[in-house]
Amino acid sequence: MTAPLPTTPPAPHRLGAAGAALTLVLASASALALASGGTVSAAAGAPRTAPGSAGQQLTVSTASDLAPPGQTVRVTGKGYDPAKGVYVALCKDNGDDRLPAPCAGGADVTGAAKASQWIVPVGDAHAGELGTPYGAGGGFDVELRLTAKSEGLDCARVACSVVTRVDHRGVGDRSQDVRVPVAFRGGDAVGPGGEGVDVPQGTVAYAAVAQFTTAGKPRDVLLHPDSGKLYVGSEDLPDTAGANESGLHVLDPADGRLRGSVTRAPGSTGALSQRPVRQLIAPLPGDGVVFAYPLRGIGTAREGDSAAAGAWVPGAAVTDSAPGVTPGTVLVAQGPVLSEVDIATAAVKRTLTLDGGEEFALDAARGAVWFTDFGNRRMYRVDTAAFKVTAAVELPRGEGFGGFAEVDPETGAVWVGLDTSVVVHDAAGERVGTVEGQDLPRAARFDAAAHEAYVVWQDAGDPSRPGSDNNGALAVYRTADLKPAAKPVVLPGNHGQSGAASLAVQPGGGTLFVTNPAEGRIVRLERSVSPTVAQGPTDRTVTAGTVVSLTARAEGTPSPAVVWQVSTDAGKNWKAVPGATAATYAFTAAAAHDGQRYRAEFHNSAGTSRTTAITLTVTAPPDGSSTEGAGGTGSTGGTDASAGTSGTGGTAATGGGDGTVTAGAAGGSSDTTTGGTASGGTAGGGSGGATAAGGTTGGALASTGVTVASLGGAAVVLTAAGWALVRRRRPGGAA
Repeated sequence: MTAPLPTTPPAPHRLGAAGAALTLVLASASALALASGGTVSAAAGAPRTAPGSAGQQLTVSTASDLAPPGQTVRVTGKGYDPAKGVYVALCKDNGDDRLPAPCAGGADVTGAAKASQWIVPVGDAHAGELGTPYGAGGGFDVELRLTAKSEGLDCARVACSVVTRVDHRGVGDRSQDVRVPVAFRGGDAVGPGGEGVDVPQGTVAYAAVAQFTTAGKPRDVLLHPDSGKLYVGSEDLPDTAGANESGLHVLDPADGRLRGSVTRAPGSTGALSQRPVRQLIAPLPGDGVVFAYPLRGIGTAREGDSAAAGAWVPGAAVTDSAPGVTPGTVLVAQGPVLSEVDIATAAVKRTLTLDGGEEFALDAARGAVWFTDFGNRRMYRVDTAAFKVTAAVELPRGEGFGGFAEVDPETGAVWVGLDTSVVVHDAAGERVGTVEGQDLPRAARFDAAAHEAYVVWQDAGDPSRPGSDNNGALAVYRTADLKPAAKPVVLPGNHGQSGAASLAVQPGGGTLFVTNPAEGRIVRLERSVSPTVAQGPTDRTVTAGTVVSLTARAEGTPSPAVVWQVSTDAGKNWKAVPGATAATYAFTAAAAHDGQRYRAEFHNSAGTSRTTAITLTVTAPPDGSSTEGAGGTGSTGGTDASAGTSGTGGTAATGGGDGTVTAGAAGGSSDTTTGGTASGGTAGGGSGGATAAGGTTGGALASTGVTVASLGGAAVVLTAAGWALVRRRRPGGAA
């Protein structure tokens, strides 16, 4: 056998181009807009939920890939103590049982900035203007505006979480602390540390989990965005004697079960006959596909149809096709001739003859077609509005294989398979890089949510070719820098002698489908991600008899299992703690635990990761009494001109808690005679504590449960170890 010719039939699929152009494929862009795999918001991170120590659940709608300048997220909670007010904010995550501080947002004098939220008991004096009352079951549903850098908090440098904590009326109370780690786009991961054991944390891998042999010789695949069905365009597989499997097949993507087939389509005279399907052009609304079949057929069909509808394009054989840019049309190449044709009748509406080539890629979002001329090693940019060539771009010289051309819908970059490499040009045609391989690049797909490109490399299938082993590979690259995003997956027996491979990508990149025409197979691959530690415990000092609660969480795909481990010899040897297989491990500290180290180990099919080991220090209770540090007591407020002295909070390092803050003197205001200017107490548990402004009575938000008297248009300020909540009273409104 010989290696493939320098110019080969095009890779059949065009779903990347379909993403931005599907609304134009059928008769009405509004009524028949096609579903697409087009650009997904770059901020489309997944929601994340974290549990609290008392059964609370805190969920952030988008917890990763957040826009650094600011992004609004939905924060919901349930299971909170409805008698305790809590703050909701983005803060530096200082670990278990530590005050989260500082927090983002600064002074929100109107509440419109959504930098923080205050959740209060039903009937609370501050409900409405300043606070949002709890819903049923200790629940709430609010919005926060998260920014990567704000008011002394830089989430590119420190670990940040959306947190809840008891408000200023219970400063030592950690019972409502819940933390959901978040991450912003473009920054290095910042977290609680940890390490990968067998592979680095967050290592991405793909593995074949199933193979489908129910659709003949698969030439193209499409995962329908609405129905979820896997459509397959096929030719007959010679190995299956007694059956002609040419046609359009519909599979269950989970197990490959054949749901149905549409094998007949009109010929040039309109007569129905069994036809092979080589290219799936676009999904139809709800279900079904637009497809191309030899030699010049354009058809439409969906599951359950007895035959496809179709018409033949006049002229030479169709060599490539893509969604049209006007309603009810598709674009086709017939060698160097590019035409826009009507789907229903195949009538040509516009045409353009180029200097060479037979394959193209559509950039519907930017109104361009990139027509590749592999023989002359160049590509032409065609403006789809004017249907004229506006630029010519030179490709690397050579006389080898010409593979595919595909456009990344998110960026407009053009990926061109050439010889044993993929050359990448930006939307303006400037070359930005090259991805090198050892096999022949035959197909590419993109996922805007993951910002990744998926490329199928096929072996030439020629034993005389150096390095030929009949095996192909799937590779994944980051579209931003063209670097590998996962280890390549070997595709056994996938060579190009029986046709080019194709692939389909589930949105998000979690599942892929790759065809192997030579063996009549479709391989289903699934992504796994080794655990990444998102939350880990910190060193603790407690008194004997104190309940110690250690919490760790990790993210991965599939969800990792956890086991807590303990070392009694300074980390030389570790053993699993019997029964400690939950995110939180709680036990009562005893003198025997002093100096022991603890860590959590997470495992899934992609690898194993561990939290950084922490040391537990156990001290004897002072005078055999209390095991908790106590906050100082603020003195009583004096006259209008003076205020009492502030109390001092306990220290978390020695008292095991944050200490209790009692406000100082009662704060007065311009329209009240109660007390003078208040000086707040000092909150323990942080780095040196933090001052809480406010007294026990009169116009301060930090008052201990007493109704705010009259704000008088002035800002109400709460600052407690980095928390800031400032709101203005509406004119004439009650606080």
